[in-house]
Amino acid sequence: MASEAVTVQPDKAVDRPLYEISRIDFKRLKQEFKRSDRQRTDVQRLKDTVEKQLQRMLERNPLRTDFQRHYEEILAAYNREKDRPAIEQTFEELLNLVQELDQEESRAAREGLDEESLAIFDLLQKPNLSAPKRERIKQVAVKLLKTLKAEKLRVSQWRDKEATRDAVHVAIYDFLWSDATGLPTGDYSEAEVKTKTDDLFRHVFRAYPTVPSPYYENAA
Repeated sequence: MASEAVTVQPDKAVDRPLYEISRIDFKRLKQEFKRSDRQRTDVQRLKDTVEKQLQRMLERNPLRTDFQRHYEEILAAYNREKDRPAIEQTFEELLNLVQELDQEESRAAREGLDEESLAIFDLLQKPNLSAPKRERIKQVAVKLLKTLKAEKLRVSQWRDKEATRDAVHVAIYDFLWSDATGLPTGDYSEAEVKTKTDDLFRHVFRAYPTVPSPYYENAA
């Protein structure tokens, strides 16, 4: 994710750590940046902060790639034009992106889920579902994850053996296809359930080498 073109050398006189997202006073930071004589360094600090936050968020939810694309577009525009107005615009856009990332990281709570179940929910849902159907899918996400973590994902080194990988894949499909536990009847075709199963399996394979997952250990 790093970009050679945007990288700058750290200020030798001052060791400037990453910004702490939860403590950023955005209005004050903008004012300080306007007066700064180290604007390139300030952009680099904010860039590093965004990259760290993006990496963590993408590890937890594979459907957050739009934020990564937005970030890459900001850097591409900066690298085309590096005069003072471009530097100031880049800093402003990075700050806006930080606020968007902060909103995304609080979305799980707004949906009444945790980060782990939100990732499953995002992979399962589809456009134009009614509110009751979305709530049903949230329940499916929570119960499916709980079931997998209690059983199949606890098998030691389950990713290393074809039989245990297949068992996880089958368990996901059976859960989603079941009238009792699965996706809303009539809203998902068999082909869609198979696609959702494949998507979920890829996520689970990456995110759960062990239980608990190393990617969610420090999630709020």
